[in-house]
Amino acid sequence: MSIHILVADDEKELADVLELYLVSDGCTVHKCYTGAEALECIAHTDLDLAILDVMLPDADGFQICRKIREKFYYPIIMLTARAADGDKIMGLTIGADDYITKPFNPLEVTARVKTQLRRYMRYNNSAKRQDEPVREYDIRGLTINMDNRRCSLFGRELQLTPIEFSILWYLCEHQGVVVPSEELFEAVWGEKFLQSSNTVMAHIGRLREKMDEPARSPRFIKTVWGVGYTIEK
Repeated sequence: MSIHILVADDEKELADVLELYLVSDGCTVHKCYTGAEALECIAHTDLDLAILDVMLPDADGFQICRKIREKFYYPIIMLTARAADGDKIMGLTIGADDYITKPFNPLEVTARVKTQLRRYMRYNNSAKRQDEPVREYDIRGLTINMDNRRCSLFGRELQLTPIEFSILWYLCEHQGVVVPSEELFEAVWGEKFLQSSNTVMAHIGRLREKMDEPARSPRFIKTVWGVGYTIEK
């Protein structure tokens, strides 16, 4: 069964590129260049996910997002050329599931689409028992599985040492929470943390290198200076 995805963006070249990548993954793409076209598509198409540009000629993506949420629960990913936190907060508050700032790598978008679809299908088809431990995390294209001890980023497998895997797993387990360095050290190494130790920092640095994380603005493992590390939701 084909996955139907709405791509609403007035930049036709960008919409064409997204279509190319999504179709190669077996999706059916419905391209719209205006808010009116997008609303028409939403009303008459059985969609599985929507990708909405914030700035459309006759409307904005926030309005369309609100309209979708009046009736539907499928994932919504917002696209914008504006990096302001206010826009991101607005999108997530009114019901968007993810937010991507232009310019972006199409592979990252398709990875995030897969992540949102997996979550949506999982929640709708087979709700897990609340007491069943999570064995895999999929966070914006970063996938880590405890059963096979494998980790990949946007489809590229990461070769992690056991310590690096344990650090990343612990941070994913506590996604959205700032984990103090001493807590991370004691959880992973099972020893008492020493204030003079730079062990955690060194391993985080190597993890970021393997993930091709920019030092000044990492996408995944964020540093909260003087406290510890976090992977944001």
